[in-house]
Amino acid sequence: MRILPRADLKVGFACNNRCVFCAQGDKRSQCDSLSIDELIGRLKKVRRGSQGLVLTGGEPTLYKRLPSLIVAARELGYAPIQIQTNGRLLAYPEVLKRLREVGADEFSPSLHGSTAEIHDALTRAPGSFEQSVRGIANVAQLGIPLVTNSVVTRQNTHDLPALVELLCSLGVRQGQLAFVHPVGTAEELFDEVVPRLSDVVEPLRRAREVALRHGMKLVTEAVPYCFLRGMEDLAVEDAIPMTTVVDLDGEVLEYSDWRVQEGKAHGPPCVTCAARTECEGPWREYPAAFGWDEFVPIEAIVRD
Repeated sequence: MRILPRADLKVGFACNNRCVFCAQGDKRSQCDSLSIDELIGRLKKVRRGSQGLVLTGGEPTLYKRLPSLIVAARELGYAPIQIQTNGRLLAYPEVLKRLREVGADEFSPSLHGSTAEIHDALTRAPGSFEQSVRGIANVAQLGIPLVTNSVVTRQNTHDLPALVELLCSLGVRQGQLAFVHPVGTAEELFDEVVPRLSDVVEPLRRAREVALRHGMKLVTEAVPYCFLRGMEDLAVEDAIPMTTVVDLDGEVLEYSDWRVQEGKAHGPPCVTCAARTECEGPWREYPAAFGWDEFVPIEAIVRD
């Protein structure tokens, strides 16, 4: 299957969650929302190199001109158009209906725990679990393309199998477990938020078993292959489209190149690893804090 390049447009950093792992950190206090004309201009700027579009933030559903922006993106030829969201406003059917009517055809809502206690503690937004669950269910019930995202943290590592079980019960057919990127708020709260990769292995294995049992496609992001022995099929990196990010300050970043060349890292154990050419390695902040002792080279990759 051909993977089309896409643009990732930040529409604003306002958000109704205050996640302990937020990569944007305090940007919500530094940047106001932009005019729709400015955002459309940015879409035009990167259209030539992008086919698909991801609208994100912050929380893009809080941007009042979002429907108009989607209409403009459609007129420019972007397809598919995905809304990357915490899913809370999708709990309101009229919001979801409106976004669909104007041309949004994929949704990527997030859920970070199988209970309100876990999820709301991570989002620091009481009631967010209930809304996000309802939002995910609303999308699934309409049969709209849906890919959920869950950030793997110290607080929810043990909960991953139950979280995947819940997602399956909501009708989710594809989900991603993304190892926390220790930047922004996650960097500030590093000791509280970032788990050891070795502690994530067994919960991931059990989560994968749940997904297989239900016929759900489960993937991981930023989990190196040496922690996915026997379940290398989870690694999503080779399926991520080439992505051009347009940040709220207007900076354009070829994110796919940045992710491999600067965002992630390889260390001494990677030199002799059989997965060296496939595996991007961990976020570089991880070995900077914990070192490379956990990373044991793979002698050969054996896929199920």
